[in-house]
Amino acid sequence: MRAVPSLRTAKRAPLLQVLKTSAAAIVAWLVSVIALDQPLPIFAAIAALLVVQPSVTQSLTKGLERSVGVIGGVVLAYLVGQFLGNASWIVLSVIVVSLLIAWALRLGPGSTNQIPISAMLVLAIGDQTPAYALDRIIETIIGAGVALILNALIVPPVLLRPAHLAISRLLRETADALDALSAALRMPVDAPTAERVLERARSLRPLRDAAADAVAAGEESLAFNPRRSRHRRVLENDAELLARLSALVTRVIGMARALRDHRDPTLHREATVQAIATELERAAHDLRLLDRDPDGEPPTVTAELPALTAPLAVATPHPEHWILIGSLLEDLRRVREEIVGGRDN
Repeated sequence: MRAVPSLRTAKRAPLLQVLKTSAAAIVAWLVSVIALDQPLPIFAAIAALLVVQPSVTQSLTKGLERSVGVIGGVVLAYLVGQFLGNASWIVLSVIVVSLLIAWALRLGPGSTNQIPISAMLVLAIGDQTPAYALDRIIETIIGAGVALILNALIVPPVLLRPAHLAISRLLRETADALDALSAALRMPVDAPTAERVLERARSLRPLRDAAADAVAAGEESLAFNPRRSRHRRVLENDAELLARLSALVTRVIGMARALRDHRDPTLHREATVQAIATELERAAHDLRLLDRDPDGEPPTVTAELPALTAPLAVATPHPEHWILIGSLLEDLRRVREEIVGGRDN
């Protein structure tokens, strides 16, 4: 583990994002110069730089945080300047008071940091007059508004592909886990094998969480996005598939845990267990049929009819096996419901 974190990111931000941020700062500066007759409208430029974000939703959030912070900081600085002046110790005291006010109001980090910054700038380089304070507030609103408009109009990103890829990976790994569980039921299972099957099933959890985060990012990228109507249905389909996969992950982990806890060297001799193994393999096959890739053809292994059959006819199991078999059958029933329901939709 490195003592100092890297200053560089693994992936560059899109060049378009850099150009939009630059354009927003320039336009906000020019608009403020013309509208307010201010030669150096730094509040407008700072607001524009901070408000341009990867999504329109994030830009709106940053714009609100920035505006609230500037208004609070400017008003506080004006009041303090009128009665106490702008001595060095006054500026330091205002910083502390600003942070305490933000803490008491439970403001977010953007507004919390912006209040003392705005107050400090006004006290240090500005005039403590109502006109000056009002101009700084208007500057900030201009900068935030320009940034929000440009970010919404100039090709706002739609993060659908990452969500689809994350869900597709989760689907394939879940199908592989079903295959692994099926293979384990067809032979005598020792403790290490049962533990490996369970660990593989548990490895689906971080993939499920990553897919959920990707879908949330996609939903955020569509909010207030002018292109949202063209992409909304695609994301809704992915979110629906994610809900089914989340239920499947829970079932697969439960089946693997039941096998680990109640394994028996003679379990594979049960006819019902062999039938369950066959159905799990068919479930994995049919699950792969749900993998919708908009840019390609389905793989050959899944380019055929669904294989899941009707519910099993269960023979009376050995007394030592009935708890495990009953648990597997219930989970298999729910797995089948999720897959068949998703296929029918």
